[in-house]
Amino acid sequence: MWGVCERKPTSNHTRCNTCSIPPDPEFDKKVKDLCDLYLSTIERAERGERTLSIDEMTGIQALERCAPDQAMRPGGRERQEFEYTRHGTQTLIASFDVATGRIAKGTVGDTRTEADFLAHLQSVIATDPDATQWHLVMDGLNPHQSESMVRYVAELDGLDIDLGVKGQSGILQSMKTRSAFLSEPTHKVGCCKRSCNEVQ
Repeated sequence: MWGVCERKPTSNHTRCNTCSIPPDPEFDKKVKDLCDLYLSTIERAERGERTLSIDEMTGIQALERCAPDQAMRPGGRERQEFEYTRHGTQTLIASFDVATGRIAKGTVGDTRTEADFLAHLQSVIATDPDATQWHLVMDGLNPHQSESMVRYVAELDGLDIDLGVKGQSGILQSMKTRSAFLSEPTHKVGCCKRSCNEVQ
């Protein structure tokens, strides 16, 4: 970022106007749409619509202490062993139900791939088959705009159209075309980008 803005971290903030990142003319509209979605979540829930915020955390260390904790003694505290054994890392994919304020579904696994994300999403949607529409708020990672995600949304909507070939034609041609398809509000499962970096 500092290189793009032609600034050094020690420079004063008035020079940030030289930043060469082009502003998104739709930025204010996108932020307003996202805020409106969050503000209308309760009303949407009453109509059978679900709003979920989905995120991942990777690289969670699976640690096991080498010795059991020492119990608390009078006037002291519980003591924990500082040595541990590593058992690799795990990835958490969590879906937060905005209307209820609860975790709708959490998935822990070894990887965060397109298949992992799709399996998580399918298990979440299976929890409420009567939902009329799903609003998914998430960042713009590749698994969130993948070929399998587009095919799944098209299948849920009963669309019998040619989606094209990934990297070559149609809706599957590029990340931009897949994102545009997934963002259409007419789908049963609609995706909305969350972070300001992704909204731009």
